[in-house]
Amino acid sequence: MPLHIDLLTDPTGAQLHDWYQVLAAALGHDLPGDPVPSPEDVYAQLATPSAYSRKLLWLARNTAGAPVGTAALRLFDEPGRTHLASLELYSHPAHRRLGAGSRLLGTAVGAARDDGRRSLITRTTVGTPGDRFLATRAFTPVLKLTWRRLRFDSMDAAAIGAAAAEPHPGYRLESWEGVAPDALVDAFALARQSMDDMPTGGMDLGHVPWTAERVRSVAEVFAKRGEQLITVAAISEADGSVAGYTELVVPADSGGRALQHDTAVVPRHRGHGLGRWMKASMIQRVAAGQPAVTEIETDNADDNRHMVAINAGLGFVPVRQTVEYQLSLTE
Repeated sequence: MPLHIDLLTDPTGAQLHDWYQVLAAALGHDLPGDPVPSPEDVYAQLATPSAYSRKLLWLARNTAGAPVGTAALRLFDEPGRTHLASLELYSHPAHRRLGAGSRLLGTAVGAARDDGRRSLITRTTVGTPGDRFLATRAFTPVLKLTWRRLRFDSMDAAAIGAAAAEPHPGYRLESWEGVAPDALVDAFALARQSMDDMPTGGMDLGHVPWTAERVRSVAEVFAKRGEQLITVAAISEADGSVAGYTELVVPADSGGRALQHDTAVVPRHRGHGLGRWMKASMIQRVAAGQPAVTEIETDNADDNRHMVAINAGLGFVPVRQTVEYQLSLTE
């Protein structure tokens, strides 16, 4: 199929509209029943610079001028990740199997190689056309994730309240929105390193040390996109350190769904039930303080048995699986 592929260096309103048409059609087709992000959310994601990375955007059209595919390549620029790129690629379901996906993939892979990257990662939902598309290329599946959902109208509020109220001698909970308080930001940055031992399936993600500056920069990106970043942290009474934390993001136009991000406990504080305590407290906080939110969605690596058990115990139910794929750019 003859195509015209544009690199969107400064997307116009019309180009953003066409981008959204492809994305909404692809998500509506591949994930029926799931809320599609609003145009405003998508535009904010595309237009807001990310901390420590930059994006290249391509929009593909057919000869009639109809938008048929999009590709967003993220190039990580901070030390420890300059080898890495990630890709989001969507094809309009009415124009699939005509070469648009392959052309966009080739364009993005070539740009990543030209920028000196050695690894490209991407994600797709199991059983969708995207999964079958990547399985026939040189990508390697490296990590399977199960997505789970907790609906507030069917959750066991009494059980979650009991979990949030359980005593944890030697610890207290603190919570905040946006950037961590100045008094905790350094300790929070140290605790963020606890995610270093999460299952990654051998993905070539590199290593980036967390600092107070990085904590603030990442939080500010969420704010610029109009999203609410909420954190609940367990604080050690013994020394005031952050023993663990859980984060959740409410999109600017959530469609009723909040997204659970990282949950981690510092190794020397594990075994005290802090993960379950923090997550139960987060659920209570969001259910009571975010009337537009009706459900929380999260994902776990299938071999992260401890967090899988916590989520199952709090009432999260599996809804789909995704696979992280990796492509070596040095071969």
